[in-house]
Amino acid sequence: MEFSGAVMTADTVAVTGAEGFIGSHLVEALVARGARVRAMAQYNSFGSWGWLDTLSPEVMAQVEVVLGDVRDPASVLGLMRDASVVYHLAALIAIPYSYQAPLSYLETNARGTLNVLEAARALATPRVVHTSTSEVYGTAQSVPISEDHPLQAQSPYAASKVAADKFAESYHLSFELPVVTLRPFNTYGPRQSARAVIPAVVSQIAAGRDTITLGSLTPTRDFNFASDTAAAFVAVGTAPASLVVGRVFNAGSGREISVGDVVRLIADTMGREVRVAEDAQRIRPEASEVQRLLADSSRLHAATGWKPESTLENGLRITAEWFCDAGNLARYKTTGYTV
Repeated sequence: MEFSGAVMTADTVAVTGAEGFIGSHLVEALVARGARVRAMAQYNSFGSWGWLDTLSPEVMAQVEVVLGDVRDPASVLGLMRDASVVYHLAALIAIPYSYQAPLSYLETNARGTLNVLEAARALATPRVVHTSTSEVYGTAQSVPISEDHPLQAQSPYAASKVAADKFAESYHLSFELPVVTLRPFNTYGPRQSARAVIPAVVSQIAAGRDTITLGSLTPTRDFNFASDTAAAFVAVGTAPASLVVGRVFNAGSGREISVGDVVRLIADTMGREVRVAEDAQRIRPEASEVQRLLADSSRLHAATGWKPESTLENGLRITAEWFCDAGNLARYKTTGYTV
């Protein structure tokens, strides 16, 4: 079975973290498939809807934006009322900042997830798609990494996500809540924060820098383009319940590449020669660095037909073109380190 991106029903679907990088790509994908989207953006006094502000008027005509906070139970309950599916993406994700503010990660990632699960239980929400991360695996003990790989929390961020995953698992087992967990590997693409390695490299090159600053070049990652990750969310949100509910699914490209080799590939894609300088601020504590990630996504393919459509080379080209647009690049600080 191949994932066809079939048209969805016109039921309302809810998305937490909709203003973020992956969340905004998911909103676009859901609208393209015929959904009406109720999108939560974190309240702020600037009136900003994050990346939702950059989506086309045609997309946003099908989106109801709700300002709130996933840490607040009432906000979550209001967002999810009458939703046929809730895609829960809201999270703090910057690993370096989790060393500085671990409590905020516990509150947002674990307690925020608990609020979503409790609201779904109260509202009898037909499906909850919970977002995990490949970071919960830590450095691979075996490759490719299947969903049965041991969980290793090598950072406070990873610990908060393990806690959230276990809350989701427990609510399915304890209350038969229709939860499915998606575990994306390293997603990249337009709109991503420059704290991540690919936009860090691309944005610095786009800004004209010949020497770029990075952390360790030796870890390997499994990079998945944003549209493919969004399609994986749609796949588990729309597949028959008997195939996905109560299960955990990896979503990755199945290709392993080192950070150093990614830098060279980006430089070739952008037609530039660059020098890499190590920035101590960007290096994780030695035991906290995840050295190797490579996804086994066969379970997701078997259940839904999903498979990635973008090659790394094509995804990097699209990403580089987006960052080279002056208007897009202006949104980024390319002269310093973004935690």
